[in-house]
Amino acid sequence: MSPSTKSTFHITQSDFQQITQVIEYYFDGLYNGDTQLLDNIFQNESWLITPCGRRDKKQWLKDVANRPSPKELQQDYLFSILAIDIISDQAMVKVYCPIFEFKYIDFLGLIKSDNQWQIVSKMYTDVAVQSS
Repeated sequence: MSPSTKSTFHITQSDFQQITQVIEYYFDGLYNGDTQLLDNIFQNESWLITPCGRRDKKQWLKDVANRPSPKELQQDYLFSILAIDIISDQAMVKVYCPIFEFKYIDFLGLIKSDNQWQIVSKMYTDVAVQSS
């Protein structure tokens, strides 16, 4: 699936490529349970928020480290970027993350700081629950 892209300010192809690379690292980190990779792409002050709870980055990384990875469970790698909205040094990326028994839609907020894009927030929900 090809993501929709929207920008209301001038961005460079390099910005788009850097953002998509961060998201690919995110997918790889989730799939492989690679907490070092995930740690590198999230700012330290990041929060992960669902309708039912909130976790800081440190707690989330512990949770990822203490569960089997989708790769270990031999699950299919079906992650995809659904949309990217970039405004200057900020971006919002909508992704599809089917892992374990869940079908998550994540909204990832990114900021460009010191010429590097990082994830600063993650909001996510299981759309499989809503469709049943």
